[in-house]
Amino acid sequence: MNSFVHKTLVVQLQAGEAERFSVLAHLSYDAADPFAVTVVFSHDGRVLARWQLDREMLGDALRRPVGVGDVRMRPESRGVWQELRMEFFGDARADGGRHHAVVFAWAPAFAAFLKETHELVPPGREEVCVDDFLATLIAGS
Repeated sequence: MNSFVHKTLVVQLQAGEAERFSVLAHLSYDAADPFAVTVVFSHDGRVLARWQLDREMLGDALRRPVGVGDVRMRPESRGVWQELRMEFFGDARADGGRHHAVVFAWAPAFAAFLKETHELVPPGREEVCVDDFLATLIAGS
């Protein structure tokens, strides 16, 4: 049985006051880490950012605003176009503000990806082997 789900989507990135431009979002889910979805944003073969997001939070964001701090998400409608708006806040800038980027994705594509992850590990059935985690943690110290 396959324990991974991967999907690459074209999304729109808006950094600062600039116009949106297309980048790739590589979504990955590994049943061994059942609560997390990894998103790698890239453009012209270059990695722009890598974020690990909570799978449940992503699902909730398709229906309502979620998140505080570094990651905030909410659904947005533009006519018949349903988007998932994801805001990412990074390190501090010299002017005292923080680096900030907004990604707009086609919400049905994210929903389809999450559906595949739910088929692999249904919500509420996630398990984490604490003994393996502790052994890895102790071996690394």
